[in-house]
Amino acid sequence: MASKPFAIIAGVGPGTGASIARKFAHAYAVVLLARNPANFTSVVDEINANGGHATGISTDLSDANSVQSAFEKINQQHGPSPLAAAVFNSGGGFVRKPFLDLTEAEFTSGFESQGKGAFHFAQRTLPLLQKSTALPNPPTLIFTGATASLKGSATFSPFAAGKFALRALAQSLAREFGPKGVHVSHVIIDGVIDIPRTKAWTFDQEDAKLDPHAIAESYWHLHTQPRTTWGFELDLRPYVEKW
Repeated sequence: MASKPFAIIAGVGPGTGASIARKFAHAYAVVLLARNPANFTSVVDEINANGGHATGISTDLSDANSVQSAFEKINQQHGPSPLAAAVFNSGGGFVRKPFLDLTEAEFTSGFESQGKGAFHFAQRTLPLLQKSTALPNPPTLIFTGATASLKGSATFSPFAAGKFALRALAQSLAREFGPKGVHVSHVIIDGVIDIPRTKAWTFDQEDAKLDPHAIAESYWHLHTQPRTTWGFELDLRPYVEKW
């Protein structure tokens, strides 16, 4: 394991994060981060049972001490192994509430999770990614955005503020670290993702939800793009989604 490249997936739940972890586990050892171990335990067990190598670490990305502890464990597990890819997929900070009813803590939760969480994650992963430019695929840092990254809808101000900050951070990092050989990209997920929580949500068309497995394929596509044709932003939505 000392020399096998690895990937870090931050924000692993039953949908997109789990699918990204499964996809990247075909090529790399994977480290899964989530606050609640229940979110990654079954995925870790599944990957390991299928011949892959996965570990999970309980991490609060908005807390600097928690992130430091997580990366100390990652260093113990993977040591000098190259970091091939890092994915920030945190879904925290989702508060839907009339603006005048918001508390300060509710409003700042969007930035704490998305802006500050991504800051901590990027500061820890980018130094490792810069050392991995000799791998077959360019070292990659991917941020998961949302409809709220582009549009601050009514009653979504905490989440929109956080996602706007995340997109701005991703743009800045792409411009700074692209010339240094690290592919930084941002994916806008525009629509309802087909996960257990949304199974009961019905639409006129059966395939009106985003397939998390297909989302993972798009993340892998970004990771494998050659340096001559890097894409910064990719937006994904079902064919029936209005935008």
